[in-house]
Amino acid sequence: MTKAKKLDFRPDEYVVYPAHGVGQIISIEEQEIAGINLELFVVAFEKDKMTLRVPTHKAAEIGLRSLSSPEVVSRAMSTLKGKAKVKRAMWSRRAQEYEQKINSGDLIAIAEVVRDLHRNDDQREQSYSERQLYEAALERLTREVAAVADGDEAAAAKKVDAVLVSRAA
Repeated sequence: MTKAKKLDFRPDEYVVYPAHGVGQIISIEEQEIAGINLELFVVAFEKDKMTLRVPTHKAAEIGLRSLSSPEVVSRAMSTLKGKAKVKRAMWSRRAQEYEQKINSGDLIAIAEVVRDLHRNDDQREQSYSERQLYEAALERLTREVAAVADGDEAAAAKKVDAVLVSRAA
């Protein structure tokens, strides 16, 4: 068994947890669990009113990462401008793939889901499950874009929406 690489995050730093999106490390604490002392990152997800405790030695394995760089954000925005790739597979298979991309924590993959599921006013309605996946991906993308650009989620949402609308024009 290889020793897991310990990530070096500090309190008040924003991080991305693959299954939940952007959170903020509020502290690093020691806790005894089953007789073993563990060092834990305490990550707060303000929007979801949720707090996670992630063992520091497992953080890399779980996929906890720093916010994307501005370069990655601009690549994600470029991805949004691309043509939607609509696969002809069954919806259940596509939905599974979209779910995996959303929970991967990879900003580019999340942008691909937003691009592929985005519907303009003149296009057919989305099914309920399609809409749920789209909104989950859009929220993750918007939150990370906002966090990288220092916080304003409404401005980030407008920026993402402007890119999606301009693509259709």
